[in-house]
Amino acid sequence: MLHLTSLAVHFGDRTLFEGVDLAIGNKDRIGLVGRNGAGKSTLLKIIAGLQKPSEGSVNTPKEYRIGYLPQEMEHEEESTVMEVAMQAFAEVQALETRLEALTKEVAERTDYESDSYAGLIQELSDANERLDAIGASSTEEQAHRILQGLGFKITDMTRQMSEFSGGWKMRVELAKLLLMQPDLLLLDEPTNHLDIESIEWLESFLMHHPGAILLISHDRVFLDTLTKRTVEIGGVKLYDYKGPYSAYQVWREEERSRQEQAAKNQQKYIQETEVLINKFRAKKNKAAFAQSLIKKLDKLERVEVDAAENMQIRFRFPPAPRSGKVIFEAKALKKCFDDLTVFEGLDFIMARQEKVALVGKNGAGKTTLTRMLLEQESCTAGELTVGHNVDIGYYAQNQTDELDGNLTVMETLEEVAVGDVRKQLRGLLGSFLFSGEDVDKKVKVLSGGEKARLALCKLLLHPYNVLILDEPTNHLDLKSKSVLKEALQRFDGSLVVVSHDRDFLSDMTQLVYEVTPTGLKQYIGDIKQFLHEKHAASISAYEANKNVKVSREKGGKNAPTKEGKSGSGGGDYKARKAAEKALRKAKNAVDRHEKAIAQLEAKQEELNASMAAVDPSDRTKVTELAYAYDAVQKEMQDCINAWEKSLEEVERLSAD
Repeated sequence: MLHLTSLAVHFGDRTLFEGVDLAIGNKDRIGLVGRNGAGKSTLLKIIAGLQKPSEGSVNTPKEYRIGYLPQEMEHEEESTVMEVAMQAFAEVQALETRLEALTKEVAERTDYESDSYAGLIQELSDANERLDAIGASSTEEQAHRILQGLGFKITDMTRQMSEFSGGWKMRVELAKLLLMQPDLLLLDEPTNHLDIESIEWLESFLMHHPGAILLISHDRVFLDTLTKRTVEIGGVKLYDYKGPYSAYQVWREEERSRQEQAAKNQQKYIQETEVLINKFRAKKNKAAFAQSLIKKLDKLERVEVDAAENMQIRFRFPPAPRSGKVIFEAKALKKCFDDLTVFEGLDFIMARQEKVALVGKNGAGKTTLTRMLLEQESCTAGELTVGHNVDIGYYAQNQTDELDGNLTVMETLEEVAVGDVRKQLRGLLGSFLFSGEDVDKKVKVLSGGEKARLALCKLLLHPYNVLILDEPTNHLDLKSKSVLKEALQRFDGSLVVVSHDRDFLSDMTQLVYEVTPTGLKQYIGDIKQFLHEKHAASISAYEANKNVKVSREKGGKNAPTKEGKSGSGGGDYKARKAAEKALRKAKNAVDRHEKAIAQLEAKQEELNASMAAVDPSDRTKVTELAYAYDAVQKEMQDCINAWEKSLEEVERLSAD
């Protein structure tokens, strides 16, 4: 077990945190949360041994291995993907080198009876046993499996790191870390550079990690899926709750309410006591009593409500000026970089005030497409038209890198603000939690989340009617992300958002565009409907997800025998006949529901095709199709629920 004792970090007069005591068990799954700038990343660096605390200590067991993935790091540009991943097996490589030297030495020796020769043989045997124990024979296979799970192709394994984007380089570092299988995994925003499919693969992989995990993430679904304990760091107080983030959030709100009520009750008691003191302190026979009340108040430990808990971003996007009915129109769009075709055959029309989630695997061309919409990138073939009076506000995936580190927070806004808005800059920064001396801080000393807030703040300096946001939630804490989501839901312009964050996208968009190498697929609804269709595109896929519970009825050990007796025992003739009839009825129900689901799937496909073909400016038709799709979706869920019940009935009757 790893122990943190009285940890504190001070920067001059500023205290980041202090008095942090924490124990991490061998199998703990901990989500580390807190507002931006609270010191989460700093705490991970201290545990990893990369930074010293101002006070306190980190105590680890002997031979305890810690693996750390930071948000940003330098990469070995000239090494191949496989070479970097294989660095995880440094012990294997050292043992193999030693084994080669030992084998050579044993072959040259002739003093077979000497103690030194026996020692060599023993060391040779120990090295071989250790290699077998750590799976040395399958290291390349393990590396391939994890790299492919994170989205790499076989042909990528021999490519140099310099050929990949920053996000893909971080995936290689993550693969190396996972291959090490350390006793404690420290992950700082591991999903920032992963697409939705890779996140789900990582969730599945980490669930089976044998050691402990301490992770920082602003993906609520990722936290809830993986963690069983939540630690919130902030100021002098540490909250440690045995449960995932969503459950912690409910408890924290209840705790805050209790705290506020206790503070009110205490204040009432103080006021009543002060009245008594003032009443009796002038009377000789009551002076001693008044003094005892004064001492009592002096010793009273005041209940405090953490002021930071009440701090929250407050903003709305400016009203969107009116644009033309069609925002973007693409016909047979194609994009190539030299011999690499990113995508081709993209056709879509985006109407005014539509909100679209742009999804796809990493490398599918989502960021490239957004740059084409901004006219920062030309198309190789096809046609892309930007509508009348379209004014685009853009938040890039690397937006925080575009900020000038040598400017102050205030100077960053003053550089782009014009007109009357210049008078409102301090109030605007206050809405984004930059107050007092914060506005005079240099950008280079801000945390990743603070830089993200500042970049978003710049978007509010101009009333755009189209917002294109590429991974806007990277580095934002959960509360800030929630406020951004609410602001985007209220935004009355058009929205294109690229994000891997399922919770953030949920209930925000009306359409999902999936970018694939061969074209663009359009889905009605938000990310929940999209993921449902991707995970259960057919009844056979759904059955596979449910582990095919009907396998018993097809000749399993509990299936009825030829004599009409169940595998679990006999019974009289009438009882057997009744059981057989009930089983046939349940099987027929399963078949009936499967046919109904297949028909509803076909309807969904038809509605998707209709939606892709309809003129987006025809709002009546779009709304009609959306309602029809929603009705089919609900009917599908009812059928699936009935189908599951029938399967359970078949299983129960087969087992009787």
